[in-house]
Amino acid sequence: MPKPFLLVDRDGTLIVEKNYLHDPAEVELIPRVAQALAEARNAGWGIVCISNQAGVGRGFFDEAAVIAVNERVESLLNAKGASIDEYYFCTDHPDLPSTHRKPAPGMATDAAKDFDIDLSASVVIGDKPADIDLGKAVGARTVLVRTGYGAKHESQKDCEPDFVIDSLADLSAILEQFPG
Repeated sequence: MPKPFLLVDRDGTLIVEKNYLHDPAEVELIPRVAQALAEARNAGWGIVCISNQAGVGRGFFDEAAVIAVNERVESLLNAKGASIDEYYFCTDHPDLPSTHRKPAPGMATDAAKDFDIDLSASVVIGDKPADIDLGKAVGARTVLVRTGYGAKHESQKDCEPDFVIDSLADLSAILEQFPG
């Protein structure tokens, strides 16, 4: 039976935004993110990370760097009792057509197939309009975090999320409204 998931952006949402991050040593979890993910998992939510990684498409670093950063994120989360089911990322150049680069639904639909996700009962969380637009494209609820670029986008009113929270650490307050 399909189940609800959190589809969470990486940079600026799970970890501190560092433009074109490719060095695992520079990964820094946003405070209390691991606790929030562990609480969501305990409440019955599955969790996947969906991330645009244009640095690969632009030639700044290779896919191995993205994988190494994701492994570091997972290691830091695991050390605090949290985990992510899978990391999906799109390396397409932002100026080229893509079925997977957010806000296109490709990563979300791939995750839905892999994990039998009910996208209409799921929540997409991120710090950019592309995250919110992805959520709307797949019929999910959307949450804008003010970390990363989120506060800027909130003030510019260039996206319309269902909810806005200061950081992923505040997730439990709104997840209580959704079945998990």
